[in-house]
Amino acid sequence: MARIRAQFICNSCGAIHPKWMGKCQDCGGWDTLEQHQAIGASAQMDPHRGAASAQSPVAAPIQSIDPSESGIARLATGITELDRVLGGTVNGNGSAKPQDCGFVPGSVVLIGGDPGIGKSTLMLQAAHKLALSGKRVLYVSSEESAQQLRLRAKRLGADGDGSDELLVLADTNLARIVEQIRKTDPAVVVVDSVQMIYKGDLPAAPGSVTQLRACCQELVYLAKSIGVAMALVGHVTKQGQIAGPRLLEHMVDAVLYFEGDRYHSHRVIRAIKNRFGTTLEVGLFEMTDRGLNPVTNGAGLLAKEYQRRPGSVVCPVLQGSRCLLVEVQALTATGFLGSAKRKVSGVDSNRLAMLIAVLEKRGGLRLADQDVFVSSVGGVKVAEPAVDLALAVAIAGAHYNRQTDAGTCAVGEIGLGGEVRHVQQLEQRITEAARLGFGRIICPRSDVKPPSGAELLQVKTLDEAVGLLS
Repeated sequence: MARIRAQFICNSCGAIHPKWMGKCQDCGGWDTLEQHQAIGASAQMDPHRGAASAQSPVAAPIQSIDPSESGIARLATGITELDRVLGGTVNGNGSAKPQDCGFVPGSVVLIGGDPGIGKSTLMLQAAHKLALSGKRVLYVSSEESAQQLRLRAKRLGADGDGSDELLVLADTNLARIVEQIRKTDPAVVVVDSVQMIYKGDLPAAPGSVTQLRACCQELVYLAKSIGVAMALVGHVTKQGQIAGPRLLEHMVDAVLYFEGDRYHSHRVIRAIKNRFGTTLEVGLFEMTDRGLNPVTNGAGLLAKEYQRRPGSVVCPVLQGSRCLLVEVQALTATGFLGSAKRKVSGVDSNRLAMLIAVLEKRGGLRLADQDVFVSSVGGVKVAEPAVDLALAVAIAGAHYNRQTDAGTCAVGEIGLGGEVRHVQQLEQRITEAARLGFGRIICPRSDVKPPSGAELLQVKTLDEAVGLLS
């Protein structure tokens, strides 16, 4: 029997230590070491151990590195926004090519998100779409019963044609799950969620670091050995990270985060790691009573209630290869000198503090005794500097109780000297804004030619932009 010993693993970087220490020596994190039971070295060195090796191991053949000989065909889910994030070729109109996007056979994708954000809904919809295309999908549910999944599928309209290829397994034992995967031979396996899966031969509770690490490792070995695409759904901690050691993220091929305010209808899925595609793309969804609907048009983020008002400015924001129109709002209220509040939602708080300082020093605004509240509407997080000009104009408009003219948006980066700087892909932003009905664009000076029917309000300093408020 393999010897079992105690080790301590860092839940931030995945480093292993023989004893507990207050500080991780690898990443410097404090109070990040958690105890887990490690199997002896003789068993730990064998990569073919456990449930994933029901058959005797066979040496993998040597292959050429020539990419023309790979012949890997992706498995498109039919949900364009999810396929976009998974990686592949995207058409100019924003739609993904079915043969060049989606899951890669033999890959493992980890999907995380807050409870109730819609992870299970998205995976069930993707499984149904794959089943409609003739791909066999095994949906492993460790938290819900098969009857609960049927009720959800009925609500989402996923219980009609193609349901014969969508198989459901409600189990938490890894050995039984692997056995069913080998029997059914599916093209895609969805495990919802990986935190509840356990190995019976490990002396640890389900969800512990020991179980989570061992089960994920077995599933990764299985996916690589038989060539099945696997999607693992994971919970997140209070800090917004996927529960368990960071080593879990190192073991898989792609890590997707499903974000958004559960009290808003819009959801955003983005990749923070992707071995088969870029991490710059984002997918947009709208939660409805019939499930998640992809949002292919950037104007979909603008709420139906959007209207011109003081403190509200629209900014064309780049997310990967697409341009989205995001409304940023600002509000100023009388506070107390020396203890004024600065509250943000969806915007970088450090960037806001810098903009307030520039507005006071270069723009002549007195905000030291004003509470400033800034938010991006729709639950979309905006981090790029191109939103600086829109934020500054929104704060100034809220302070002076003035607003921009109808059909006006703003884009540009602001320096510490109050100058408005050029931003990347300005022509694409201007073209998209004009296409969606914004004929006046406040932007830095450049040689970009405006499209037909659009007017560029080119400014050099922050004062000039604030002077355009009416």
